Amino acid sequence: MSDSPSSGAEILRSLYADWSAVMADRPDLDVRLLRSLFDEWHQATAEPTEVTYADDVVGGVPGIWALPVGADRGRVVLYTHGGGFAVGSAASHRKLAGHLAKALGATAFVLDYRRAPEQCHPAQVEDGVAAFDGLMQRGIAAADVVTAGDSAGGNLAIAVPLALRERGGPLPGAVIAFSPWLDMQNTGATLESNAATDALVSVPLLAGMIAGVLGDTGEGPAVDPANPLANPLHADLGGFPPVFVNAGGAEALLDDAVRFTERARLAGVDVTLSVVEGMQHVFPFAAGRGGEADAELAAVAQWYRSRRAGVAA
Repeated sequence: MSDSPSSGAEILRSLYADWSAVMADRPDLDVRLLRSLFDEWHQATAEPTEVTYADDVVGGVPGIWALPVGADRGRVVLYTHGGGFAVGSAASHRKLAGHLAKALGATAFVLDYRRAPEQCHPAQVEDGVAAFDGLMQRGIAAADVVTAGDSAGGNLAIAVPLALRERGGPLPGAVIAFSPWLDMQNTGATLESNAATDALVSVPLLAGMIAGVLGDTGEGPAVDPANPLANPLHADLGGFPPVFVNAGGAEALLDDAVRFTERARLAGVDVTLSVVEGMQHVFPFAAGRGGEADAELAAVAQWYRSRRAGVAA
């Protein structure tokens, strides 16, 4: 692979740079317009071939199924979209989820979970748990579910199994977190060291998202930013399912992925970290257009097959 980013990776970086410019020019942009802006996220992703889509409600949570031709309908990727818990949608992420599901030979259900600031934490986690329960009610085995997501959705992909473990229920068979945003206290070293190379994520942007999801009381957040279900860097990870974590080397949230991986290893978790140099936040969004994204999805699929083979053995 060339040392220069692919054209697909550049499309994603340019999209982020455009959003950043719009937000800088319009600091008064309301949530509705921000959501319209971030629903452009899908533009970086090529439409996956031989994948159809269907609206549905699972466990009381609306969303979109991504259904690759020939996929095993008994295996499901429960996908939670990114966007700081406030923007992004099942529609903006359906193509990415379709590529992931196709690579894994499974189907994917992309949640339209309740968003902040209208609904604060733990509403988003509760919706993920409800959808997981809905899959169980449809006869899907817990071990055949993968919780997956990107950015804030990567947080949820990790937090949902933590919530399931708290109540003593079965856990998903695996977890996939793309560029997870985990630290609601904004203490990651790369927030500063990668500030110049990340085209989208900044401390002020994250601070606004934190205020929305944790509840801005005017004197601080209503929810403790160290709450493990909001900030999995503070969670006890013992007994956690196998997890694949990735990040771009150029992104400000890189340190979240690194710190989570270190904590997971110390807890005895089967964890894999993939960092691709020069890549932006959630670089798999360039699937079908960028070689880096396609190679990463192939690596995730190989990891997933190896973990399933280990369970079967």
